[in-house]
Amino acid sequence: MATVEPIYASYNADEKAGADHAKAEKILYDEQVTASNASDSVDGFTWTEEEEKAVRWKLDRVIVPVTTFLYLLCFLDRANVGNARIQGMADDLNLVGVRFNWVTSIFYIIYIFVEVPSNILLKAIGPKFYLPLLVVGFGLVSLCSAFVQSFEGLLTARAFLGVFEGGVMPGIAFFITCFYKREELLLRVGIYVSAASMAGAFGGLLATALSRIPPWGASGMIIHTWRNIFFFEGLFTMIVGLGAPYFMPESPMQCHFLNERERRIAVERLQTKHSGDENEKVNVHHVKRAFLNINNYICAFGFFLINITVQGISLFMPTILNELGWKAEKAQLYSVPPYVCACVVAIAVAFFSDKVNRRGIFLAAFTLLGITGFAILRWAKNANIRYMGVFFITLGAFPGGPGFLSWAMNNASGPAIRAISGAYVVTLGTAGGVLATWTYTKADGPYFHTGHTINLVGQIGVLVLSLVGIAYCKWENKQRDLGKRDHRLNGLSDAEIRDLGYRHPAFRYIT
Repeated sequence: MATVEPIYASYNADEKAGADHAKAEKILYDEQVTASNASDSVDGFTWTEEEEKAVRWKLDRVIVPVTTFLYLLCFLDRANVGNARIQGMADDLNLVGVRFNWVTSIFYIIYIFVEVPSNILLKAIGPKFYLPLLVVGFGLVSLCSAFVQSFEGLLTARAFLGVFEGGVMPGIAFFITCFYKREELLLRVGIYVSAASMAGAFGGLLATALSRIPPWGASGMIIHTWRNIFFFEGLFTMIVGLGAPYFMPESPMQCHFLNERERRIAVERLQTKHSGDENEKVNVHHVKRAFLNINNYICAFGFFLINITVQGISLFMPTILNELGWKAEKAQLYSVPPYVCACVVAIAVAFFSDKVNRRGIFLAAFTLLGITGFAILRWAKNANIRYMGVFFITLGAFPGGPGFLSWAMNNASGPAIRAISGAYVVTLGTAGGVLATWTYTKADGPYFHTGHTINLVGQIGVLVLSLVGIAYCKWENKQRDLGKRDHRLNGLSDAEIRDLGYRHPAFRYIT
């Protein structure tokens, strides 16, 4: 039978008010065991753990590769401006002073305002076609960036890139939550978000290869070096986006790669975990509850500080390595190993975090590596030692993004609340990307003391927020154990009780 997990009680509030809390908890647990052992659905449909494991494996073979690849392309088309910068774009478009910082900043400014509305649209339209539409859109913008002739043109292109990319990360996060249980979530989110580090690795290699393509095109518009990076990466992204709907299911019940029994298992194994209907519409009270979840703010500000590092390093690593004295191609190639190591470590952290069902302790522990790395970059002078610091930074920071996002989604129960929570946590977190674009300026090179100091302080902040998050979740769970949240059930109907989400007294936060 499916593993017994805490589910939401639906018994009458008046009955509960007449019993002490210990007895109520016993009743709740007995009801769970009885429901799970007798039947996993109202008509007695049951399945074995082996069957559920087989269904999960089939989901993993489709959902994880598709979402990971789409986000890899998203991050690749976002970060390639850093690769293009040292391949001649800065000179060709006269990106003097802080013009490059404005080019990167405008993307995140637009990105922030798109995320929540985009996830509301995704919930209404469905991810099968909406997410691929976004992919085709940002691929087209990247392709068109190959033809810009001025700083103003590049600024406009990056603004449109923000419009399409803004909904991708929260959209994919919500899409994954529609297929997996809470304790299965971080590993899958960790794998797809690790595409950011994979994109960093591929970005350096692709930029080196594409920049070597001989000049081509019409006499009035020759495509060469940095323009090849935008053109071919954008073209490939559009092709993938057009094909994505053939692989993406709309919901567990519509997974074409599962048979009828497996589809039902995929649906009903989630219904024992979540309150609410997976097809519920987003209402005002869902938005309010998402915005009042304290855990979301802890995760959002942690994500904000992590993004200062992740986005900043992704955009400026080629520049930082170039300033160490390495030429353009060497700087591109030397950016690959730190990303590869970060990808492996991020997935490993996600795997073990899911195994022990803990989030905060891993976030706090790996932040120590980021702190060490920025301390090295801030005070060391030797180029090789500073390069070692880059490894510490990527290893310490890249697990943080999926960690904070999963922590928020884990503790935001209910499909509509998860959709809003994921979007606005990423929205607040993305503001860190805006700050990241100003942490490294040309005037601060070659050692970038200001940028490294900002990131060092940010990583210390991540450590503090991780510990605060652990303490808050444990405290809130303790209050519920003591029955101090039971009054929330008073006077509610069964439907209203199921709609309580994370506010239900039986819900327990993951720490």
